[in-house]
Amino acid sequence: MSQPPLIPVILCGGSGTRLWPLSRETYPKQFLRLLGEDSLLQQTMLRLRGIAGLAPALLVSNESSRFVAAEQLREIGITDATIILEPARRNTAPAIAAAALHALELHEDPLLLVLPSDHVIKNRQALHDAIEQAKDAAMLGDLVTFGIKPRGAETGYGYIRTARADSKAVQQVLEFVEKPDRATAEEYVESGNFYWNSGMFLFRASCYLQELTRYQPEIVKACRDAVTLAKKDFDFIRLDGPSYAASPDNAIDYAVMERTDRAAMIALDASWSDIGSWASVWEAAEKDSANNATQGDVLLQDCENCMVHGTTRLVTAVGMRNTVIVETADAILIMDAAHAQDTRKVVNQLTGTRRSEATQHREIFRPWGSYDSIGNGDRFQVKRITVKQGAKLSLQMHHHRAEHWVVVCGTAKISNGDREYLLTENQSTYIPVGVVHSLENPGKIPLELIEIQSGGYLGEDDIVRLQDRYGRV
Repeated sequence: MSQPPLIPVILCGGSGTRLWPLSRETYPKQFLRLLGEDSLLQQTMLRLRGIAGLAPALLVSNESSRFVAAEQLREIGITDATIILEPARRNTAPAIAAAALHALELHEDPLLLVLPSDHVIKNRQALHDAIEQAKDAAMLGDLVTFGIKPRGAETGYGYIRTARADSKAVQQVLEFVEKPDRATAEEYVESGNFYWNSGMFLFRASCYLQELTRYQPEIVKACRDAVTLAKKDFDFIRLDGPSYAASPDNAIDYAVMERTDRAAMIALDASWSDIGSWASVWEAAEKDSANNATQGDVLLQDCENCMVHGTTRLVTAVGMRNTVIVETADAILIMDAAHAQDTRKVVNQLTGTRRSEATQHREIFRPWGSYDSIGNGDRFQVKRITVKQGAKLSLQMHHHRAEHWVVVCGTAKISNGDREYLLTENQSTYIPVGVVHSLENPGKIPLELIEIQSGGYLGEDDIVRLQDRYGRV
C-alpha cells in the first residue's frame, strides 16, 4: 500500500501559565529558549527532519502570536510551512479539525502527525522509529496516540491503559485515565500497562474527521465553515471568525479519543517531557554537581536541587534547597519546587486584580520588531524601540499624545506630516499630537531609538492606523 504524504500539524496556541513569569499569554512557552539556543517551537520543527515522506507543516496558531511564530520558523530556515490562524481559542479538537480540512484541500487523504509545539524529546531517533511504526496502523484507520513509558508516579499527567505491559507493537487503547493521585499513580506504574498521555497523534485526516463527526458533529460543521470562508492574509490562512467561534471548546481527548473504538497506542521511550512546570524544566536541564539547573547570569552558594533562571540582571542565592527562582524585567517568582504545579494560581490572582504582568511582558513583540517600556510617570512614558532591518511601523496618528524620538543606533526614515527625512545616531525629532506619521528602518542593521511619550492618555489603543503592511488597519 503506497503511503500518502505525512503532514505535521503543530499546535502552537497554548499559553503556558505554569511557567510564569517567563511564559505569558502574549509570549507563551513554545517561543521560549528554555533549553538551549532554539525555542521549544524551533526544537519541535527541527526534530522532524529526516522523517520519510514528510510534507510541509501546518502550524495552528492564535492570531496574536502569528508574527512571532513566522519569525522563529524563518530563523531556522523553514519557509514552506503554512500558518493557520485561530480567531478564537477553541482547544485542540477544533484546531486539529481545521488543519485536517485544510490538509484535504492540498492532498488526497494525507496522514497527519499532530504534535504540541512546546514539548521536549531528546531521543529524536526513537521518535522517528515510533512514527514509522505507527504509519501502517494509521493507514488502516486507527487513531494512533504515542504513550510515554512512565519514569515515575507522576500525578501531573493523564494515563493510557493498554492490554499488555511493555509491548513494542501498536496495541488497542483500553482506557484514558484522568490525572491520578499519588497512590493510584504508583499502582499504574507498577502494573506496567499504563503510559503517560503525551498529546501526540498520528491518523488519516478523513478518519479523524469521521470520528469527530460521529461524536461532535457541531465542531466539524463550525470548522468546515471556518475553512471554507477562510482568507489568505499575507503568509497566513485566517479562519473565518464567526464560524470558528461557533465551535464548542473541546480537547481531542474528550471529544474523540476517550470515546472512539479506533484508538490505538504505540509506546515511546524518547526522554519526553511536556515542560509543564518549572520542576519539569529543572528535570530536563543540564545540572551542576549540586543538582542545580541555571540559566542566565546566576551565582549560587551552598545551594542544592534548585532551578534558577535570570533574564535581565545578576541573580544570586545562598543556602537554598529545592527552590525555584525565576527573574524577569518586571516580576520575580520564588517558590518551593514541590509547589511547581501551583504557579497558575498566582497567575489567576494577578488576572483577577487586572495586573498586566499576568499576560504580557514589559517587552512587547510586534511584526516590525519590539518595544520595551523602560519608564513611566504622570503624563509621560519612555520606551526603547527596536525596528528590524527593512521593517516599517504603520502610518498612524494619536489623539492624546505627542512623541519625541531619539535615534540610538542605525538609521530611521521618518514620515512626519508632509515631511519625509532620515535620522541617524544622536539625532531626534518631535511628533505633535494628531500628526500623521510613520517610522521605517531602511538600513542593514537593527534600528534602536528612545521614544518619549507625553500627554493625558498613553494607552496602546490610542493608535489610529491609516496604512499598514502587516494588515492591522
